[in-house]
Amino acid sequence: MKPLSPQIVLVRHGETSWSRSGQHTGRTDIPLLEDGRRMGRALEAPLREWSFAAVWTSPLSRASETCALSGHGVIAKPNPDLMEWDYGDYEGKTSKEIRAEAPDWKLWKDGVPGGETLEQIGARADRVIQEVRAVKGNVLVFSHGHMLRVLAARWLGLPPSEGRLFALGTASISVLGWDGDQPIVVRWNNTTHLGV
Repeated sequence: MKPLSPQIVLVRHGETSWSRSGQHTGRTDIPLLEDGRRMGRALEAPLREWSFAAVWTSPLSRASETCALSGHGVIAKPNPDLMEWDYGDYEGKTSKEIRAEAPDWKLWKDGVPGGETLEQIGARADRVIQEVRAVKGNVLVFSHGHMLRVLAARWLGLPPSEGRLFALGTASISVLGWDGDQPIVVRWNNTTHLGV
């Protein structure tokens, strides 16, 4: 099957201690675990499926190191709009810890005190999409779980809150593209390169 083009290939960073424990990791610059570095190296072969006109990464080290380990670090440009959701007062906390204080809390409905709103992260995603659509060719993006979920929702024209519908594992590869003039999800949350 001929790939739909151009495409945006989304890569979530490799595993960190906080992604493993389920702690909300927004702007805290947590390094990759050794397993996360192994995941980054495992991305090199499957990413050869595409040629890229642009490679962008969140400036946070877990994303930029995953990018470098995949073999794309030399050509990557940091893009601050690709940083993870700013979780404010909930940074470093697990959902279980948050619900001990606020039993009915849901991230995608209630947001986070002292951090970014869904509208703010949605606006960042919209800027990335606008930049992607200005590139002639495929774009490779290294970012974070919730940011990429919002990006997918906005690509499809959905509200940022609908990012809740898109589960995303560490070091996964997802692809957004086109069916004619309709933005679509081509592939989502692919982790087969990790032996999963």
